[in-house]
Amino acid sequence: MSLEISTIIVNYNAGELLSHCVASLLNSALKMEIIVVDNASHDGSLDALVDLPGVKIIRNSSNLGFAKACNQGVKNSSAPILLFLNPDCQFKPGSLQNLLNIMRKGQQVGMVGGLLLNLDETEQSGGRRAIPTPWRSFVRAFGLSRWSNRWPGLFYDFHLHKQPLPEAPIEVEAISGACMMVRRDVMRDVGEWDEGYFLHCEDLDWCMRFRQKGWKILFVPNAKITHALGACGKDRKLFVEWHKHKGMIRFYRKFFHRQYPGVLMGLVVVGVWLRFGMVATYHSTKRFQRQRQARPR
Repeated sequence: MSLEISTIIVNYNAGELLSHCVASLLNSALKMEIIVVDNASHDGSLDALVDLPGVKIIRNSSNLGFAKACNQGVKNSSAPILLFLNPDCQFKPGSLQNLLNIMRKGQQVGMVGGLLLNLDETEQSGGRRAIPTPWRSFVRAFGLSRWSNRWPGLFYDFHLHKQPLPEAPIEVEAISGACMMVRRDVMRDVGEWDEGYFLHCEDLDWCMRFRQKGWKILFVPNAKITHALGACGKDRKLFVEWHKHKGMIRFYRKFFHRQYPGVLMGLVVVGVWLRFGMVATYHSTKRFQRQRQARPR
């Protein structure tokens, strides 16, 4: 029996979410192998998967980061279609098949992603988006996108979830790394995930490289996936934010250094770290307040 899909899940202390994610895949009835690459979890999240048919577990002795673990999973996979899925995601019935159908339709289709839903069933930001160039990120950070109706070309919001949901698959500049389906032969053409990223922005990097090679990225609205965004990183928010901002700088320097003169790129870098400082202060203050409230009186 030939496999249709190799699903690669990078896990780090996802708890019961991981087993729910795997169950939603097994319920699809597709010919699939599931490869869980575990980055040294210590919460027992793998226990429910041990000896489960069709599930292979790769245990790393340390946290290698998302991109490196994805590449590791690919090397241990065999199907012509690769699905990269976060452990906090669950497919709605029929949605995985919908995604696969679109993946197989067009010769120039290299990557597809579905409709990411919050737990309250609203559309999540990031599932369909434009590339967050330094200017677009500046616009969003300072709330200038409210002027997009008057000057759409200038104050464009790279998150597209506030736009009407399309009735059919559409081409987009980027989708979320929480759920990415790609063709193995296309991945050979584009190259592996960039392991210079540890966490965050590696998905944008890959989308940029897919499009540079002429491959289309499609957003599939009838492929619905519930995504418990942030659940796996809720206890290490500063760690996540550090790597997110570090990834942003790598992304900007890699793809936009020729468009932005040295001085301007320097200002972009300063702006990113200033933003991290504000975010870090916010989370540290919240943590201090929680600890203070928890103290016995």
